[in-house]
Amino acid sequence: MSSKMLEDPLFQFVLLVLLSAAARLLYGRNPTFRLVANVTFFALLTILLVKHEIAPYTSDMGDATDLFRRIFVGIAKSVWWIGGAMVLASSVRLFLIFERKPREGRLLQDLLVAIIYVGSALSIVAYVFSVPVGTLIATSGVFAIVLGLALQSTLNDLFSGIALNLGRHYTVGDWIVLDDGVQGRVVETNWRSTHLLNGTNDLVIVPNSALAKARLTNLTSPEEAHGISLRIRIVPSIPPATIEETMRTVLLSSNAILKSPVPVVSVVGLDNSAIEFELSFRVSGLGEATAARNEVYDLVYRHAKAAGLQLASPVGSPASPVTDTMEDKKHPNSAWRLLNAIPLFSTLTEDEKESLASDMKRLSFRKDALIATQDTSLTSLMIVRRGVAVVERMEGNETLELARIAPGDLFGERGVLMGALEPANIRALTAVVVYEIAKDHLAAIMQERPALAEELGLLLSRRIEAEKHHFSAGVSEEGSHPTTLTTRIRHLFQIPYGSWS
Repeated sequence: MSSKMLEDPLFQFVLLVLLSAAARLLYGRNPTFRLVANVTFFALLTILLVKHEIAPYTSDMGDATDLFRRIFVGIAKSVWWIGGAMVLASSVRLFLIFERKPREGRLLQDLLVAIIYVGSALSIVAYVFSVPVGTLIATSGVFAIVLGLALQSTLNDLFSGIALNLGRHYTVGDWIVLDDGVQGRVVETNWRSTHLLNGTNDLVIVPNSALAKARLTNLTSPEEAHGISLRIRIVPSIPPATIEETMRTVLLSSNAILKSPVPVVSVVGLDNSAIEFELSFRVSGLGEATAARNEVYDLVYRHAKAAGLQLASPVGSPASPVTDTMEDKKHPNSAWRLLNAIPLFSTLTEDEKESLASDMKRLSFRKDALIATQDTSLTSLMIVRRGVAVVERMEGNETLELARIAPGDLFGERGVLMGALEPANIRALTAVVVYEIAKDHLAAIMQERPALAEELGLLLSRRIEAEKHHFSAGVSEEGSHPTTLTTRIRHLFQIPYGSWS
């Protein structure tokens, strides 16, 4: 290859374009490389044009008699303006790499990129074809008016989208609710519409013009924490202040709601048929709302039963009289009622429940009293009758809260069934009443009802699995399996093999 050919501007230009095209073909999907490649190409092309005295920002096309040079200069100028536009467009897109939100502000980016390329096209018209840009814009005004009228709806969506993106009322990932009940998580915003993914995993497409006019509630901004309010109606058998304290205990015993800000209980209605309370609390995110509602409703039922309260009928329904069931009249003993309300003991006969209830010992603890101590082994199964306790593990100078215990919850099965140590302290958050089932009496019941050992093994397995999310419970993966635990329990208590019914 001769040196004369290497110095030919046309050859250098074609070689530069081919190298740039090959590089983009191989690595063009990488945004960072695309920007570097565009900057490099634009810089080399600028050097090439300056070296050969070609000014792309003027309308000078060189010797008017040399048609070949005029064509080359026109193409080179056009490519230079397009290359500059590509550098600017890549720079606009670059913030996606740092923000890590590929769909965030997509409409505004597209708009800026469009303006850059329109400016580049007008520059080519002015400096390559020597056409006055002002005259071109003026003559196209009528066409623009006609086009605007034809695309009125589209332009309405476009400018509404620009306004929504500038206002930043929501971003991709936020969960929004419109005044017509439409709701979902924002997954994309584009020129014409916003795409929402609703609770049933269906895609809802809302035009930007409709979204700009709608009253919008952002459930995930300015923070992910989500507020929930539940209304509970209680038969007014005791003073409202006493029931209110029970409702506070409900929220105190929840594991799913946030402890800060402090949940609130408000009396919102009172008549001869019911006292209505509003329980307000927050959860860490919208995805936790359903689980939190379910847990709080369950705790309301358990605490109400423990306090002897009765849920009232809905508004407009006949009031339900406060009556005791036949079972309650037949068995007024509080311990028997507690056993009867726990699914674990559902397989026991009435006589077995009576026998177990008669042997249960009632224990009372003041607020902040230590019910069980970490690294000690309990010798009785404990069932919470009333109040709230917290399970706290001490690790150095730190206190790690593992769970909260409410009426109907059991603890101590680890020591009773396996002789293992308690992994944490159990402390009374309120005044707590528990019933104690001695190990010997529980062993006698399991001899008659082997299914009880299986249920206790399953309960212990679930508790160990939950504790593994916080710390090492000291039980191996193999040893925490329900079947393995049941086998060990059956062996320790000499429960016969065979039927589990």
